[in-house]
Order: sequence, then C-alpha cells, then structure tokens
Amino acid sequence: MESLAELRARRAFECRLVPARALRSLDEAAAFLRDRGLLTRTTDCALPSLYEACHEDPYRPGRPGFATWPAQKWPWFGELGGRGYLITAVHRGKNLIVSGEVAALLDPICRAEIERMRAFDSDWRLLLDHLAAVGPSSIEDLRTELRLKRQELKALRSPLERCGAIVSRSMEVTAGAGEQHSSVLARWDQAYPAGGAGTDPGDALKDLVVAGARAAVVAPEAEVERWFSWQWYWSVTLIDDLVSGGRLRRVEGYLTAP
Repeated sequence: MESLAELRARRAFECRLVPARALRSLDEAAAFLRDRGLLTRTTDCALPSLYEACHEDPYRPGRPGFATWPAQKWPWFGELGGRGYLITAVHRGKNLIVSGEVAALLDPICRAEIERMRAFDSDWRLLLDHLAAVGPSSIEDLRTELRLKRQELKALRSPLERCGAIVSRSMEVTAGAGEQHSSVLARWDQAYPAGGAGTDPGDALKDLVVAGARAAVVAPEAEVERWFSWQWYWSVTLIDDLVSGGRLRRVEGYLTAP
C-alpha cells in the first residue's frame, strides 16, 4: 500500500507536474492523454491538466484568462481535438478532452442526458431534434434554420453541452480579411456513434469517477463530487460503494484507484 507521500510523488511523475517531465511535442501530448484518459485544459482540480504539463511561460504574464495559457503550446488542446479526441464540457462546463476509453464510459450518461433533456424542455428538444434531422451543424446555420439570435442559441447550447447531450468542435471559416473561428454542434450520439450500450447512468458515473481517480493518481475526497456535471446521478453512498468494492482506496482524506 502506497503512503500519501508516495502517491503524491507518483502523481507528480505521471501527471507531469515537474518541469523535467514537460511535454515537448503534440505527439507526446496525445500519448499523455491516452495514458491518463482525460485532461482538463487548465489547472482547476486534481484531474491532470494539459497546459500544466506543458510547463511553458504564459502568453501574457500578469494578465488573466486566455493570457495565462502557454505562449506557444496553447493550440495543442484544440489540435488534439482535431486528431479525433472528443472535447466535452461535462467538467461542470469547463473543457475536458477524453481518450476513446473514457468516451466509452461517458456514452451511457450522455445518451441518457439526450433523452432526459428532450423530455424536460421543449426548446432543448427543438435543438436536439433539429440536429438529429440535419446532422452536425455550424452555429451560423443553426441560427438561420431555427431563427435564433446569437444569445438565444448560446442559452440553449450551454446546458446541453454541460450535460454532454451535445458537443462542439471548433472550425475555421474564411470571412472578410482572413480566417475566423466558429463552432460545429453535434449530438453526443453523432459525435460518438460507436456507443449505445444500456449501462445504467449511475453505474457509468461510478466507472467515470474511478477513471478520474486513476488519472489524478491521488485526489482530495472532498473535491471528487465536483468533477462532473451530473449531481442527479450521484448517490450519497457512491464513494463508500467504490471503496467497499475495492475500486477506490482512502488515504488520509484522499482517494486513489488501486
């Protein structure tokens, strides 16, 4: 059994928290994602972060927001998405990029969310059904076809993305003097058509929590419930069940996946 100090040392190595382990290329970043299974963009919890693993000076030191991103390696997150890895907002609205294995864990939850959100709100149903009929669509096309203002579409898509019912990917469009960025929206079952298994969403969330603990190596128990958006699938005994089943281990207020 590793001690908390030993787990922290392993976390520093495996999550590339030391400068000697800094990511040097996009290929290394892709291997890091496959190894960990899921990466946040910036550091906000114990889950491993792509930009933290870059160990590069910020774009504009002393400034907030995008200025804190790595000066040269900031496109890597989107470029990994361009390689086929899904970028989701299920980390409570923040970007989370996942490997194929973790996408399979997300699949039962995100498919359940499509049905839950279709039934819950007629406007959400309108957008989801439209995407089902026409396929993945650009923001501009959706605004035109659904006769929505920019803020109206944003208000519709945000909770759907946060819960995993839809995902977005960036694209470049030629407009005026140069290239501009837009987004294409797709239902989860269009972005990940390989799924469809009937796993219970609550059980799938347990699998996902274990995957997150394994990715982090060790994480404060108090923060784990805040990793993902779906509080309605979280049971009060979820962590206890995983510990008693041997899938997680408690160490001085922290959790690790054996």
